[in-house]
Amino acid sequence: MKLILLNRHAASRTLELGKWSWALLSACFIGVPLGLVSVSYQHGFGEGVASEQATRISAQEQQAIERAETLAQLSVEAQSRLAAMTRRLAGLQAHVIRLDALGSHLTKMAGLESGEFDFSGPPALGGPAMRLPGARLPSATEVESQFSVLDAVFARREAQFDVLVGLLSAEQLRTEATPAGRPIRSGWQSSPYGQRIDPITGERAWHDGADFAGREGSDILAVASGVVSWSGYRAGYGTMVEVSHGDGLSTRYAHNQENLVEIGDLVRRGDVIALMGSTGRSTGPHVHFEVFKNGRAVDPASYVRRTHR
Repeated sequence: MKLILLNRHAASRTLELGKWSWALLSACFIGVPLGLVSVSYQHGFGEGVASEQATRISAQEQQAIERAETLAQLSVEAQSRLAAMTRRLAGLQAHVIRLDALGSHLTKMAGLESGEFDFSGPPALGGPAMRLPGARLPSATEVESQFSVLDAVFARREAQFDVLVGLLSAEQLRTEATPAGRPIRSGWQSSPYGQRIDPITGERAWHDGADFAGREGSDILAVASGVVSWSGYRAGYGTMVEVSHGDGLSTRYAHNQENLVEIGDLVRRGDVIALMGSTGRSTGPHVHFEVFKNGRAVDPASYVRRTHR
């Protein structure tokens, strides 16, 4: 192949290129641009892949961060719910303790056997474990709802128990304040209530009480709870104690050797209030026992026959 080089100021030149020269020249004019294009493409493709990988990694990191934040939020909510349930459980435990105390108090007040209603431990329950088909553990919301129901039930039970305690207390006070039994531990009834022959004059006379004879200095007992309304000497009665029991009832214990209580003292049934003697109008050591109902002396026999509850 021949190449003619033209020059305006000099003679033209002719170059003859062989096969190898032409191939080298073609490579320079065609290969170099192609190489540059290829290198540019490879470089751009590599940067694109790297950019895509970086974008993918960044998205994964963002998802991981979001998951971590979600888990952290769930953990905070779980801790908050656990704290709320713990507080609710503490409140229910307080209710249970109060109900146990009320139950024990009611058991004693009602006179039930200690083993019949034992509030010191859990109730006696049992049976084989049988899981219901499709049964699942309750959710936190369901548990909180059950807590609320139990809280309301305990509150109602407390109110009912408080009313029952009040009723039993009133009944117990009424029972304790009602005369029952004899005013002595040992001895015998020497004179009944009603008409009799007066032991001093020998004439028929009315006797407002019942006489119980015994050993001088022996105990005289209150037959009911009440407040001492008289303690001292009274004509005919000698040294006497009078106890007011409320509801119009009062009792008298006369001819005492010594009184052991003062006016205003609170006495319980069975308390020793005096010692047996023979003061006043008396023929020997005994206690003259009277029961007054609304200011009138009544036959003490029905009260003496009563048993202590």
